[in-house]
Amino acid sequence: MFKKYFGTDGIRGMVNNEKINGEMFFKFGLAAGTYFKNLKKSKQIAVIAKDTRLSGYTLEPALVSGLASAGMHVFTLGPLPTNGLAMLTKKMKANLGIMITASHNPYYDNGLKLFGPDGLKLSDKIEKKIEKLIDSKITKNLTQPKNLGRVKRLEEASNEYIKILKKNFPNDFNLKGISIAIDCANGAGYKTAPVLFKSLGAKVYDVGVSPNGLNINDKCGSTFPKKIKALVSKKKVDLGISLDGDADRIIICDENAKVIDGDQIIAMLARRWKRKKILKGGVVGTLMSNFGLEIFFKKNNIKFLRANVGDRFVKEKMQKNRFNLGGEQSGHIILGKFATTGDGLLVALEILFSMRKGQKASHLFNNFVPIPQVLENVKVKDKNIINSPKCKKAIKKSIRLLKNTGRILVRKSGTEPMIRIMAETNNKELLFKCIKIIKGSLIN
Repeated sequence: MFKKYFGTDGIRGMVNNEKINGEMFFKFGLAAGTYFKNLKKSKQIAVIAKDTRLSGYTLEPALVSGLASAGMHVFTLGPLPTNGLAMLTKKMKANLGIMITASHNPYYDNGLKLFGPDGLKLSDKIEKKIEKLIDSKITKNLTQPKNLGRVKRLEEASNEYIKILKKNFPNDFNLKGISIAIDCANGAGYKTAPVLFKSLGAKVYDVGVSPNGLNINDKCGSTFPKKIKALVSKKKVDLGISLDGDADRIIICDENAKVIDGDQIIAMLARRWKRKKILKGGVVGTLMSNFGLEIFFKKNNIKFLRANVGDRFVKEKMQKNRFNLGGEQSGHIILGKFATTGDGLLVALEILFSMRKGQKASHLFNNFVPIPQVLENVKVKDKNIINSPKCKKAIKKSIRLLKNTGRILVRKSGTEPMIRIMAETNNKELLFKCIKIIKGSLIN
């Protein structure tokens, strides 16, 4: 289904260019507000949170103006992790929640993630309807002056989110005697994360907690694990936690500063949940999930399904099959027992809950041996180059070279002007050869 504005995870792009500017955010707000207002719920409420990008100061007012012009009452929450926004949207019984973020992208990008009243990301069908409203005549959707929405800032959003997180665990759960290093990526979790772990009694060493509007994800966070590795090594802590810009991803380090990706975290949670009889149905991964993870699940008699890349697609497949655990290698992990979308803080708490009896992280996460995998991101002018005869020929050649000993996946990025190439096989020489062949077909 072709969409004009929405990608795999909301709307995203470079600020003050094409979709990401004040004029368009007014239209997005007006369109989203009009759609949800027309569902005729008694309350007309929209909730907005954001990460720490400088552009948030220009885009949020435009978005608020559009929503209020549609007749929606707007509550702004300030910087807050994405799942905090989703949780509070549901708790406040709002019509919709909007997160202003570009997730793990650099500061010069921004975007929107939209959630319905159930705290779930919107379906393709709803996104298409909103897109139609975006392109309609503005005056058609403007409400009467007496029906304009009101705007209010909620100062306690972070504390409310922390309360919701804690309610998922026993009242006596605490982190006394546990030391944690955390990298908040100078993003949306920079206040909430340290407060949460300190309130549970942990000794916390933090970095990435001094956002200036331009340093979000800049050589820090889950896409730059060197930062958390260094902090874990220096402070000799029990666990390292690394979030991304909107804190819906998590990558961790064990006490030996070994980086643990989303696949290993999912393996640990699945095995533990199965043992505790918490796991329902099985696990949903993505096309990017390591083949070693799939082998691990087969050995442990855990059903495993793959979805398209993107936590929204993971959640959709989880719902369809009634599974309560899913996620991505990148660290988007959905604990369906507790949440509707990825939440780095929630996953961290679940990991720490598993460690509360003195279990070392290195013992928890030694579940499977990953098949060597390489991911190469190639910047392109036109992502449709993936459909060119030259690229198709290169992919077919690489698949033939592997001779069923591994996997090749070539796809368009849903959020950036990139073609993502993934190859995995135990033959490392062949692995890099296949990557080189495909990469060569994308470079003019």
